[in-house]
Amino acid sequence: MQRLTISLDDRLAVELDELMRLKGYSSRSEAFRDMLRRELGQQAASADPQAPFIAILSYVYDHHERQLATRLTELQHDHHDLTISTMHAHLSQEECVETAILRGPLLALSEFAQSVIAQTGVRHGSINLIPIDAPAAAAHSGEDAAHGYHHDAAHRHTHQHK
Repeated sequence: MQRLTISLDDRLAVELDELMRLKGYSSRSEAFRDMLRRELGQQAASADPQAPFIAILSYVYDHHERQLATRLTELQHDHHDLTISTMHAHLSQEECVETAILRGPLLALSEFAQSVIAQTGVRHGSINLIPIDAPAAAAHSGEDAAHGYHHDAAHRHTHQHK
């Protein structure tokens, strides 16, 4: 681990301490590390749409909406290569919430999330993107053959396992 020294003006130092208090950081170092990780993740997202990310997609929908549950299930099956896990819960007589943990290229995750959120009957939706280490993600490419999966050329993808 490297030690860095930075200087802040008094006002910025007070604002940092307030941020630490509000977010529950135990040290300035941890607050800076998180801010730097967030900034580097945003930079990776803007620089390379194929960069590997984890995404948490959450949405609330009206389960009485005609064919919505079927459409959502079909979307998930069409993108099974991105899905690690999903959770479904009933909120009320009318509403359900689903959360999907996804892994894959940023562009594919964003497009899939938007296609789900844009469905008629989905009332609230959001995606939280988390960059993952590219070398770790690359180590998992090409696992189809090792796991006995076979896909024709029209349906080419890798399964992302960690």
